[in-house]
Order: sequence, then structure tokens, then C-alpha cells
Amino acid sequence: MKILLKIFLFILLTVLTQIGGLVYLLSLIISRKWDKKVKYKTLFIFMGLYLLSTFLITPLIAPVFGREKVKHSEKIKPTNYMTVLLNRNYVRPKLNDLLSQTEKELIGTNIEIHYLDANFPFINRFPLLPHLSHNDGKKIDISLIYETIDGKITDKQKSVSGYGVFENPKSNELNQVEKCLERGYFQYDYSKYVSFGKVNKALVFSEKGTKKLITSILKNRNLGKLFIEPHLKSRMNLRNNKIRYHGCRAVRHDDHIHIQLK
Repeated sequence: MKILLKIFLFILLTVLTQIGGLVYLLSLIISRKWDKKVKYKTLFIFMGLYLLSTFLITPLIAPVFGREKVKHSEKIKPTNYMTVLLNRNYVRPKLNDLLSQTEKELIGTNIEIHYLDANFPFINRFPLLPHLSHNDGKKIDISLIYETIDGKITDKQKSVSGYGVFENPKSNELNQVEKCLERGYFQYDYSKYVSFGKVNKALVFSEKGTKKLITSILKNRNLGKLFIEPHLKSRMNLRNNKIRYHGCRAVRHDDHIHIQLK
């Protein structure tokens, strides 16, 4: 049972963080060689090595694979810091440039860029689950913009993770979500299970703020595609041909925006 548990932890940590499985194996080796009885010895070794790897070693090696951490600034921040802690915040330099250019377009507004999952630091085609395509450093998810009841734009979100609280279609809008679910794509609204709790329930979707964010992103020539749910595209009267529908095999995009390089 102990061996099975260790295999499970190795797989889980690798799936969640990419580097966690290897750090765990190294922790087991050090723990065995360190002949001293300390309660939770392996756990403490793992935590120390993991933090060292995440914040010091990995950022130094990632550029060899053509990736770097998302650069934080006054307007560019993670929606949830767990994205950083889990090494899901790596992109190609051109994507950092895109975010920086978008930030300049937003000067003079209260709109901020809060990012969600991007990519792991190493190896193309290494899956960043549950995403289908975040495996080459070219993709990143960005939170929608919300506002208070009196119309003031806020940097707050409606879920702990940033995913899973949807801006559903209105009765007069195309309901692509319903169509996909009826066709058997049960995973389409899967992200409702990874919200990790709803917060700020009084906030409302900012059509004006989200449209401003998207139009600012669209000005960058390095942008390849932008995914958002069809009913939100229509509601915000967005017509750019770089705004695409992602298909039923993905998950719904009315809780976040997906952007990717050419």
C-alpha cells in the first residue's frame, strides 16, 4: 500500500505542477539518507525543495525551453496565487509582450489583467490538465471583468479559483452550452467543479469592461486566436475574425477568456 501511495503522489504532483513528482522522489531519497528521526521529515524536505525549485531553480531553466514566468505589474496579476505556486504561469516571451502591450492600452482605466492558467515551464506537448491545448507556452486564460451593482469596475472575481462561475446565456441569446451538453459533451461545463467556492456574489458581469479588455488584446499583431462563448461575443457586439468558437470538446468560455499566439 505504501508503494501504491507513493506512486499515486508522484503522478498527482506531476499532473498538478509538472516538477512536483521529481521533487517528491528527491525528497524520499534525501529523507532515507538523512538518518535522523524527525516527525514529518519527508514532508518538510519536500516543501523546502519544492519552494526552492519553484521560485529559484525553475525560472532559471525555463528559458532553455523558450518560456518565462508571466511578468507581474500594476495591472497584470494572477487571479489566484496558486497558479504561481503550481508552476502554471509560464509563457513564451511574445505572450508577455502581448500582455504588456494590452496593459498600455488600458492606461487610464480601472481594468486590470488577471490571469488564470497559462502553461508549465518545460517541454512542449506536456499536458496542463484539464486544458486541451495549454502545452506549448502560447496560451493563457484571463478572467472576465466584473463590476459592482452601482456600475464601478472591480478587480474582484466571483470564484476562488477564477473558473466555474458562468455568465449564462440570456433567453434571447444563442445557448451553445445547452447544445453541447445535449450532444453528449458532458465535460463542457466541467469547470463548475473547480471554482473552489463562490465569492462576491453581488458582482455583475461588466459588459463594457470586458469588451474594453478584449478590444485592447485584439490590437496586438501577435495574437492568433481568442476564445469566448458565442453568446458573450454577440452580447458585446464583437466582430473581429480572431475571436473564434472553441468547439464542444473544450470547456465553456463564459467564465474566462482564452488567448493564444499565432
